[in-house]
Amino acid sequence: MAANERAHEPLHYAHWPAGLPKALPFPDTSVFDNLRVSATRYPDKPLAWFYDCALTYGRALRETEALAGYLQQHCGVARGDRVLLFMQNSPQFIVGFYAILRADAMVVPVNPMNLTDELRHYVEDSDARVALCGQELYGQLAPLLGQGLERVVVAAYSDYLAGTAAALHVPEVAAAPRQPLDAAGAVAWTDALAAGLRPGPHRAGPEDLCVMPYTSGTTGHPKGCIHTHATVMSTIVIMTHWGGSHQDATLLCTLPLFHVTGMQGSMNAPIYSGASVVLMTRWDRHTAAQLIQRHRVDGWTAISTMAIDFLANPELGRYDLSSLRRIGGGGAAMPGPVAQRLKALTGLDYIEGYGLSETIAPTHINPDARPKKQCLGIPVCNTDARVIDPDTLQELGPNRIGEIVASGPQIFKGYWKNPQATRECFVELDGRTFFRTGDLGRYDEDGYFFIVDRLKRMINASGYKVWPAEVEAIMYGHPEVQEACVIGTRDAHRGETVKALVVLKTDSRGRVSPEEIIGWCRSHMAAYKIPRRVEFVDSLPKSATGKIQWRMLQEQENVRAS
Repeated sequence: MAANERAHEPLHYAHWPAGLPKALPFPDTSVFDNLRVSATRYPDKPLAWFYDCALTYGRALRETEALAGYLQQHCGVARGDRVLLFMQNSPQFIVGFYAILRADAMVVPVNPMNLTDELRHYVEDSDARVALCGQELYGQLAPLLGQGLERVVVAAYSDYLAGTAAALHVPEVAAAPRQPLDAAGAVAWTDALAAGLRPGPHRAGPEDLCVMPYTSGTTGHPKGCIHTHATVMSTIVIMTHWGGSHQDATLLCTLPLFHVTGMQGSMNAPIYSGASVVLMTRWDRHTAAQLIQRHRVDGWTAISTMAIDFLANPELGRYDLSSLRRIGGGGAAMPGPVAQRLKALTGLDYIEGYGLSETIAPTHINPDARPKKQCLGIPVCNTDARVIDPDTLQELGPNRIGEIVASGPQIFKGYWKNPQATRECFVELDGRTFFRTGDLGRYDEDGYFFIVDRLKRMINASGYKVWPAEVEAIMYGHPEVQEACVIGTRDAHRGETVKALVVLKTDSRGRVSPEEIIGWCRSHMAAYKIPRRVEFVDSLPKSATGKIQWRMLQEQENVRAS
């Protein structure tokens, strides 16, 4: 609302979820304490089902303590140290996450699609000396041992699969048997636990370092988002109360846990409430339906591409999905026809939300009783969100398009070792500090927020955020590439996909194909970042100062695609 209306009750309060306080108190404890409390209450209850194998709360706590002891005593991890967590969804991801916190250190979750060249930046920038990784990813991390990285604990997901029902399809990466390790500095997960070491007293509190997800930007290098136990705890509590989660809930986890939405909604919030999580390492529509039926799943957080694929299953009708009580997600808007088909199948509205790595998940969620389609929702508990003119920083009223800014307990503390970027992302309004999201949007007469465009340069491919400058920086390492400009283009399945306009070096023209460029990218960057389309051009338009005019090229592509 406009500044002169600020004294009045916010518009969205008229649609506030019934019985939910507008401001919540948060525990004055660490995120690790959530696991300790739930394990004390429910030691024999499954924290996670991994393709029918149960990881109980009691076992999770015991293994968390043992791994934390190993990290401290064998790896030298101390309070405030950063530890890479480089795994796919698995029981080890959960145990590893909480073991790092138990050791008073900071989790650096890394997308398992990243390759060695990309991982090098995470290791060097975070100053991490220790990593926990899945054995299928160890080959990407191994070259960095002795180059800043000193110790790696390697996990085989299959160690937690004894007794899984044969009817379930277990992806090969999860079923693969444990492989021997012979490199100095590398130790098997099972050996680390078997050492039986005890960690020192847990000292981390609300203001200690907790999690540092990386987000990319216009500089071409991913930036670490500094979150404390207090910022992480805030959205854990808010999500739990907003969605009405409780200790008897069973949630299907299909989103990657390294990402803040999956991390908070499908791991940390359920652990806070003592609920159970049904883990999937890889998305598979048949297995998802089987698991919903088998475990009587009542909550599922999913992105639109998963929902589209789930609904396209010709055998969906033979599964009992009646246990579902809530389906929601974010990352990309849910297409209206897909939401309608999902409701026809389940009777449920898809509840959309909005957040960023800098806000460790939501600043906005739709009320369950009155959701709007293709809508970010309303500001959540303890959160103030506004729309401002990105140039003048003046607050704008309803249906005026500007930059979305937010203030609340979930806002990060800044970018790691990047004070300039930190200064640029905050603005003062009415004596409060607001985070500039870089997203252009508006709010309507009901106080619901909608995204309109991106102020920052970004491609949203199936919910994965691809930052063109980062892709370009890698592409300039190709020996035949003289210049590159990465833009987004429409894609029937991904919504948007990556396209590269490339100027080849003079001697390379006519003898290098687009397929060769794409193949090179495949071995140098995560799969979701790879340009799916490469177009050779003689030159790229530049401004008077010599900067490539990417916005012009993007607009031309938009016209062409339409």
